[in-house]
Amino acid sequence: MNSQFLRKVLLKGLTLFLLVDLIVPVINPSMLGKLSLYNHLFEGRKRFPFGEDSAQSYNLSLFNLDAMFASHEIASGTKPEDEFRIITIGDSSTWGTLLRPAETLTGKLNEAMQLFCGKQIHVYNLGYPTISLTKDVMVLDYALRYQPDMVIWLVSLEAFPLDKQLTSPIVANNSARVRDLIARYDLPLDPNDPGLVKPGFWDMTLIGQRRPLADLFRLQMYGVMWTATGIDQTYPEDYQHAQTDLSADISFHDMTGPKLDESQLTFGVLDTGMRMTGVVPIILVNEPMLISVGENSELRYNFLYPRWAYDQWREMMAARADENGWNYLDLWNIIPPDQFTNSAIHLTPAAESILAKQVEQKILQQSCP
Repeated sequence: MNSQFLRKVLLKGLTLFLLVDLIVPVINPSMLGKLSLYNHLFEGRKRFPFGEDSAQSYNLSLFNLDAMFASHEIASGTKPEDEFRIITIGDSSTWGTLLRPAETLTGKLNEAMQLFCGKQIHVYNLGYPTISLTKDVMVLDYALRYQPDMVIWLVSLEAFPLDKQLTSPIVANNSARVRDLIARYDLPLDPNDPGLVKPGFWDMTLIGQRRPLADLFRLQMYGVMWTATGIDQTYPEDYQHAQTDLSADISFHDMTGPKLDESQLTFGVLDTGMRMTGVVPIILVNEPMLISVGENSELRYNFLYPRWAYDQWREMMAARADENGWNYLDLWNIIPPDQFTNSAIHLTPAAESILAKQVEQKILQQSCP
């Protein structure tokens, strides 16, 4: 085998590799997320993939919204004619940190409710563990293609600050979707915000996409153990409980009071989410939070919220809900302090039952479409 032949083989191989690498941006690797073994070979997940300890949780975090939905049970096929479909959206408390799927709000509602409007109720958990109204609206916009009959949207003040909207990694790494939302709904956000990741040409090549492509493959492989065990997060025997002795600092996102600056809160994003479903009703829930009785609890409710800021926000929410005729549940104080786990918004299974009962009553009060 002479050297000239070897050079030709190497040159052809290199040329073929470069062609494939350059063609990949044209076919858009992110679209591969729609190809999934879940709901076919493997059982669909009860909640979105999220987690870092893959070896124990059979799960991982990724930014491909197509893949996240394709792995979820909501993508199992055509919506049954006799199904009344409810979706829940929100943060990690909705997703269910430290809770098994059946212990979450969604799981409790599915256990308690059978029929509504003459149809079988099925509640789907579309919560995701970061706090941002923009993240919720992005998820809701995608979820509408699955024809929900009702939406339950759990929110908290921490989801409202302007500086929180684009810092969620799932938001920052879906910049094209976010810019589209900003344009379509005139959201009060900057489409050129440097926090939005703007991939370059080389980032979209095969080499640049090797980590996202590997994550897509790993997600499929974890489907074996998810189907066999139903485990999708780690459940430590011991963990650091929510803080009850608090700082004397009364600031909230660089605001120190006494008046909450509404211009720094993205009520416009909330308004958009409440409108974008059209005739599909939304039950908006101010999610329960820890009310501490420890040190400096006269200044702060918990690690997240000084009292002055949270009280004013609740007044703003109540006024806005009344003005717009929203189905609004303010459940901020219904859970005893000892029924929170590792944060001021993460609930025990018993607390989820209390929350689910309140939400169930609100659902049953709604008119049938």
